[in-house]
Amino acid sequence: MNRYKHIAIMVAMEKELNLLLHQLDGRKSSQFDNYTVHTGVLYGVKVTALKCGIGKVNATIATMSLLQHFPDVELVVNTGVAGGADTRLGPMDVVFGEQIAYHDVWCGPGTIYGKADGFPLYFNSSLAVLDSIDWVSNPNYHRGLICTGEQFINEAKQITEIKRHFPEVMAVDMESAAIAHVCYMRHKPFVSVRVISDSPWAGKSSIEYEDFFTEAPHQTFNVINDILKV
Repeated sequence: MNRYKHIAIMVAMEKELNLLLHQLDGRKSSQFDNYTVHTGVLYGVKVTALKCGIGKVNATIATMSLLQHFPDVELVVNTGVAGGADTRLGPMDVVFGEQIAYHDVWCGPGTIYGKADGFPLYFNSSLAVLDSIDWVSNPNYHRGLICTGEQFINEAKQITEIKRHFPEVMAVDMESAAIAHVCYMRHKPFVSVRVISDSPWAGKSSIEYEDFFTEAPHQTFNVINDILKV
């Protein structure tokens, strides 16, 4: 029996959205706040999906709009690609954001680096979701800290700077913390699932994988299937 009756899925790439849409039974599309939102059923669960756009601002606005128009959403799942920040990770590995933090926020002297004023330093993903994943049979699945910032990270020196503040970081992206932040405010469970595109810290590049941007959406979609089947 599914734990959730209505899940929202926010994706980073059009390819991921298109892959998901073909799987939704009874799919209907609607418009609000300049977004096209798609709703249907997958594995007996109502799914609402949209592409939020790149970056923290786009992610924040889209999440606020989504939860305002669909207040019965019980879980928000964010998927997309991320840069690896751990030597154990390579392209096509999957990181579940057990914790999510901003790597580009500082409110001045006397404040904690990465902590937005009035909010926790770390936003937590839903333990119910994380504990439902079959980690033993998926050696390329990892759980840990994802850091978010309003910049594209593709050099080892950028990862080194982030690790100065967050030495345990496993992956970096541009949306997860913003979505987690809104979900925290709205008391909605959240989980971020990211496929590693490249790992500047370990010198591993997605260029080595010619089919990466074809296979990555399938990888994230497989994870979403695992979540929905619980």
